[in-house]
Amino acid sequence: MIPNDFIATLLGRVDIVQVIDRYVPLKKAGANYQACCPFHSEKTPSFTVSPVKQFYHCFGCGAHGTAVGFLMEYGGKSFPDAVEELARDAGLEVPKSERAGDKERHEAVADLGSVLLTAARFYRGNLKSSTRAIDYLKKRGLTGTIAARYGVGYAADDWQGLAATFPDYASDTLVQAGLVINGESGKRYDRFRDRVMFPIHDSRGRVIGFGGRIIDQGEPKYLNSPETPLFSKGRELYGLFLARDAIHKSGKVVVVEGYMDVVALAQHGVEYAVATLGTATTPVHAQKLFRMADTVVFCFDGDAAGRKAAWRALENTLPVLLDGKNARFLFLPDGEDPDDYIRKRGKAEFERAADAAVPLSEFLLSELAARHPLTNAEGRAAFLAAARPLIGAITAPMLGALMRRQVAEMTGLSDDELPLLRSAADAAEPVRRRLATARAHTRRPPSLTRELIKFLLLKPDLARCSDLPPATDGSLEGQAYAALVEACARFEGPLSTSGVMQSLANSDYEPVLAAALATAEDQSLTEEHAEAQFRDGVERWWLWARRDGRAAATDGAPVAGEEAQRLRQLEWIRRALPVTKPAEPSGNAH
Repeated sequence: MIPNDFIATLLGRVDIVQVIDRYVPLKKAGANYQACCPFHSEKTPSFTVSPVKQFYHCFGCGAHGTAVGFLMEYGGKSFPDAVEELARDAGLEVPKSERAGDKERHEAVADLGSVLLTAARFYRGNLKSSTRAIDYLKKRGLTGTIAARYGVGYAADDWQGLAATFPDYASDTLVQAGLVINGESGKRYDRFRDRVMFPIHDSRGRVIGFGGRIIDQGEPKYLNSPETPLFSKGRELYGLFLARDAIHKSGKVVVVEGYMDVVALAQHGVEYAVATLGTATTPVHAQKLFRMADTVVFCFDGDAAGRKAAWRALENTLPVLLDGKNARFLFLPDGEDPDDYIRKRGKAEFERAADAAVPLSEFLLSELAARHPLTNAEGRAAFLAAARPLIGAITAPMLGALMRRQVAEMTGLSDDELPLLRSAADAAEPVRRRLATARAHTRRPPSLTRELIKFLLLKPDLARCSDLPPATDGSLEGQAYAALVEACARFEGPLSTSGVMQSLANSDYEPVLAAALATAEDQSLTEEHAEAQFRDGVERWWLWARRDGRAAATDGAPVAGEEAQRLRQLEWIRRALPVTKPAEPSGNAH
């Protein structure tokens, strides 16, 4: 684990403006910097970077975070990798605080990484001496330059070929790395034999697994490493490490099914392609890709198997789609894969086909119509039944609304019947909105909890005040307030907005905190404002606490004079902060 205090120190050393400006050109806008948001399509800049708070926030899509968060979201880096990169820039060494067993786990993972790197070098060496493998790659149109770039190698047709590079061939680490298999007879053998080898890299470029493509006919055509502590098929994508720059530059990414397709496309200048690893596209894959590009083109064969794979990709993409992001489906002629297609027709034709790929909405509706013809009432009913859960899975509100309208038009539903397409949760939304509107008209007091959160984020040192109100509110805001106070208490050194926010990143309370910070930004509040208003808010909270205790002691006897007038002014606090009644304070808050 990386200590929170180090993260806070690191974020105090780096300049988030410089970090983001490397990837997204920023322009000065008053005290802050602005740009069109890199996380969604827009023409008017709503992406704001605050050099004071060392925090970014998009008022359009809600994206937010610290310099660490930006490298994770935009650069696709893991948390440790993002911290390591920033630490190198700041000239700091990342300390590690380890829990029981962490050292052993880290050493085991390091051993796996070392073994996989050694194997990758061994396979590359084999390729240079294998005329058969070289001829195969030349036949597929690959040059030595592109093969070297992707680290392509060859696993010889040898049951224990790796014994030549691993003297301890009996080591359990080779099994854990997925390189060898223990047979039923007790004899072990290499997993990959007589295959062109494609090393799979993580976001830092480290080898975490392999994909092997058979040279002659045989099954399986592609053989992948098994799940290991380093490698998860549902999270990783082949070629993503090398494709990242081209994806950002083009604003799109093409997803194919084979390693050879990725390398062949790159050979012909299409460098923004990646491949799934022997599994269907998962929501994690889709989310990772949409963080890097506005358009994701899923490229499949046009046969039944290809359309089935495309449908799986569609189902897993729906929950992570955002308005402004585009998923498209490119179906190639029967019998052709992307490798064949681009070799026959060239880069320009492939890119034209990708640009003309079928939008997700069109593919979804046309596929459902093919399965459930709309020629009679029964067919339309079946179509509606199949469409309802799919459209209900769409989290992008505008896209979901438009698709409901399209389905209604296709099936002849009237506006009155349109709610039939809503899920139970969707159907309840108008009721929730009406109730919320009614409450808003009858009671619109400001939330003291939200205000305290905002002031604490602007000046976290205030969390160390001795008279800080206790966190007794059970609402999400109250829980966020408690989490914020607790997070501040964990720091031993200086507190900063970015350090505290990073410590609560990915928690249930992060959206509440980010919204409060965005409001402070919108109101142009300074640390000085925050401190003054925070002190006033704390005083008002304790005044209400004393009043509540006094009222109980006097059996509700009226309070007169200036105190009564002030108590009436503060009654909104009681409504805005539905806490359990605090006891008469005898001193400092705990």
